Amino acid sequence: MRRLGKQEIEDIAVGAALLGTGGGGDPYIGKLMALQAVEEHGPITLLSVDEVPDDAFVVSSGMMGAPTVMVEKAPSGSEAKRALQTLEEYLGKQIYATFPIEAGGLNSMLPLALAAKLQLPVVDVDGMGRAFPELQMVTFHLDGIAASPFVIADEKGNVVLLNTIDNLWGERIARAATIQMGGSVMFAIYPMTGKNLKQSGIHHILQLEEEIGRAIRLAKANGANPIAEILRLTNGIELFCGKVVDVNRKTETGFTRGTARLAGLAEYKGEELELRFQNEHLLARTKDRLLCVTPDLIAVLDAETGLPITTEGLRYGARAFVIGIPCHPKWRTPEGIATCGPGYFGYDVTYEPVEILAAKGRSGR
Repeated sequence: MRRLGKQEIEDIAVGAALLGTGGGGDPYIGKLMALQAVEEHGPITLLSVDEVPDDAFVVSSGMMGAPTVMVEKAPSGSEAKRALQTLEEYLGKQIYATFPIEAGGLNSMLPLALAAKLQLPVVDVDGMGRAFPELQMVTFHLDGIAASPFVIADEKGNVVLLNTIDNLWGERIARAATIQMGGSVMFAIYPMTGKNLKQSGIHHILQLEEEIGRAIRLAKANGANPIAEILRLTNGIELFCGKVVDVNRKTETGFTRGTARLAGLAEYKGEELELRFQNEHLLARTKDRLLCVTPDLIAVLDAETGLPITTEGLRYGARAFVIGIPCHPKWRTPEGIATCGPGYFGYDVTYEPVEILAAKGRSGR
């Protein structure tokens, strides 16, 4: 157990933006909420997942919706609390701790803000090891853990309790309700025991985010290369360096969807990279070859600062490095590929690990 203060939150927010692979909501908003909560209620207790009793009742908290909506519709701060307390009352069980559903963007930060307000511990674990756009895209789903019952709540005071027949139906119904509720909501979801969380969650993910944020901060302060530090910490692979020359982005069916194109710089001059995203970056390829595809992670970094750029933050003229990061091994199983591989998103490519694609690229250059 340890306590998280303002500097730890600042560092986690940077790491969350990186592992968010462009999505998960803008961590800046969540960071402000977490910092305010710490200011008002004191440091947050962070538990290792091994410190959670097997019979403890734990619930994930976060947001659902399009990141582009969150830029203009900031949470009021009370939705997450209403969602969690509604679920607690419905199940008649006291919640021991909360945890992020995904290690990315806003959804890494919201449980911290909520925990500070309610004086609950946060568990250092998530269900993705990155960010994904749909509720069933978690390791809990792969292990047969139900998302239901779960609760979504909006800033107007609407609260919806869902009890669906499976996690895919949970995603479909909640997504439709989210659109009607203004495009983004807060949720309390995947109620489970501490034993389930230990067996199915991805451990030490907030610690990794904090290490990434600290490494970028110290590299900048010491005049070192922050991108080299990121690659070292994540076992990442440099995919491309270029200038953003086109962004095609729209909000539809509750997601931010689109493409971006980067013209190569330096050793990549003469090449062009295409990025495809649905909230998160999901595919990166040049005209001649595939560089990285979901479920491996694709992150776009500011070429000067090394800070991650979200899909809603991509702008014409931005100079960026694009890196690929191997996903958690659970996503490379047949069940993982079926749940969030390229075929699920309609991409006509076969999944290959980013390190194998990189090796093929090096041999062909």
